[in-house]
Amino acid sequence: MTKSQNQILLINQFEFWIINHVQRGLLVLCIIASTMAVPTPIPASYQTVTQGARLFSTDFVKIIAKEKSENLICSPLSADVALSMAAIGSEGKTKEQFKNVLKLPETQPQTLEGYQQLISSLNDVDNVTLKLANKIFIGQHFPVKPEYKNALQTYFYSDIQSVDFTQNQQAATTINNWCKEKTNNRINNIVTPEDLDDSTALVLANAVYFKGKWAKEFDPKNTEDRPFHINANTVKNVPTMYRKGYYKFVEMPEHNVKCIEIPYANTQVSMVIILPNEIDGLTALTNNLDAITEACNTHLSEIHEREVKLYLPKFKIESELNLKDMLSDKMGLSLPFSDNANFSNISAIPLKISKVVQKAFIEVNEEGSEAAAVTGMLIEMRCLVILPTVMIDRPFLYSIVKVTQDQETGNYNVAPLFVGIVAIPTY
Repeated sequence: MTKSQNQILLINQFEFWIINHVQRGLLVLCIIASTMAVPTPIPASYQTVTQGARLFSTDFVKIIAKEKSENLICSPLSADVALSMAAIGSEGKTKEQFKNVLKLPETQPQTLEGYQQLISSLNDVDNVTLKLANKIFIGQHFPVKPEYKNALQTYFYSDIQSVDFTQNQQAATTINNWCKEKTNNRINNIVTPEDLDDSTALVLANAVYFKGKWAKEFDPKNTEDRPFHINANTVKNVPTMYRKGYYKFVEMPEHNVKCIEIPYANTQVSMVIILPNEIDGLTALTNNLDAITEACNTHLSEIHEREVKLYLPKFKIESELNLKDMLSDKMGLSLPFSDNANFSNISAIPLKISKVVQKAFIEVNEEGSEAAAVTGMLIEMRCLVILPTVMIDRPFLYSIVKVTQDQETGNYNVAPLFVGIVAIPTY
């Protein structure tokens, strides 16, 4: 990248806090439709966008899970929104790649309306704190088309701020302060001064923050150290919560896993945990994530709660992901990062994405959960009677989703928020 090139930095920040004790580890996506969702009318554009976000999330997590063996927290939704803000400024083959990877609607109006409805619905949830915020930081004197600014403001509810990227220390502080504010000080630094210079044209930032209490909290008196099988040969004692209560729980022998749904105070939002039957079964689970996700979705939407004994480790995770190579090389989004990128709907000056980075945080304990994430993108000028016992004592997959039931069709619409895998419990 030369100094004469213009660049776009996508920043995605995500924070999530679960106030129940859980173990720490790698996050993997699981999207489950819950029968607890309250039937409401769902516009077609909203359904299309959330369905696309769900499919993108599955692809996103499968790739990360193959490359990461340590604990991980990520927000596919945050990445999806940040990339979609860039996508609406693209044209030609670049736009086609965005549509294919993000599973976007066929037309731009559908895309804009769908994201407008998605963001509005996520920011209007009772009994839990759920906030999704967007912002575009524009280089001083850089000519951005008014139509693009208007689309971001109207449909993505994005604030716009002019920044002097030649003053890279001050510019980085401005962007990082926004991230801190939007994630309740959970994520402090999403960019460094070295990320910014006179070639920086735009920074598109998205932040997702969640904090919610469990619908049925765990009693801290029941929390004690219990064995967690990190692998077939290694066991570690970790703080583990216990509660006997009613949950949606299903065994899926066809996939060699178990599934349990743990609702928050707003029962449209829940954590779904998929537990492999085998101690070393996490790889097989993630390799078959599409089918297992679909099976969980079907089973959990059809069954009723039953009484179980639930043992759930506490966990706390922080992650930083540089997503450029994954998006470009593994997911087929190569053009936006190349000198052939076409972002002509953003500016008449040639642009390309130079970097996509996401930072995320999650904590799970007896009371509930808290999580946050920020994704940023830099665009550059180019050149039975017996109660079942659910003992979560091995690496597992979990996700946090918001579920809405369509009033007319009865179908479930899932907006994925956070995804993870707990590999090595740490709290």
